[in-house]
Amino acid sequence: MKYRFRNEANNLSGMAIICLMIAMPFCFLGSCSGKKGFADFEFDSEAFYNVKSSDVIMLISDSGITRFRLETKAWLIFEEAQEPYNYFPEKIHGERLDTLLNVEAVFDADTAYYYYRKKLWKLVNNVKAVNLAGEQFETDLLFWNDAEERIYSDQFIRITKGEFINTGTGFESNRTLSDYRIFNATAEIPFQENTPADSTATEITPQNPE
Repeated sequence: MKYRFRNEANNLSGMAIICLMIAMPFCFLGSCSGKKGFADFEFDSEAFYNVKSSDVIMLISDSGITRFRLETKAWLIFEEAQEPYNYFPEKIHGERLDTLLNVEAVFDADTAYYYYRKKLWKLVNNVKAVNLAGEQFETDLLFWNDAEERIYSDQFIRITKGEFINTGTGFESNRTLSDYRIFNATAEIPFQENTPADSTATEITPQNPE
């Protein structure tokens, strides 16, 4: 996995901070006697990042092929974690690209994690994704598994296409959001106001999408 990015701020190494903390002497309450000691420090690989970058525009490639273009305010790399990952604590905008660098789908989220060994995105809170047909997907949790070429969620999902809105709890799709199915689905048709009194009302029974 390779990264190319433009960074408008200074990179900050978490390891440098850790080394500085280890090197700092700590005086105990009984230091009046002239004795000094050092506090024990245990490194937690899950809590400390290796690199932090700000205001980043980056490309993520796999096997020499660019797969994603991202824009975000903050990017942290947890290289020493048991399952190494990238963490995007602030809002992120992403584009999924095909082999010709054409956009297949776009997504936005408040927070994101990318587990690059698994090629797995975890998008959290106010997640919005749009496919080439203009269908918009909204949920609070979305997994984008590039290794398995599928997208899925077990949370409430709202899909808007034109005037029609489909909702459900859980869904799965191919990697471009062009072929999907909703679980526990319902269909909603927008309510039209100011209907003339002498008009003929027609009842429409929507069918659950498969």
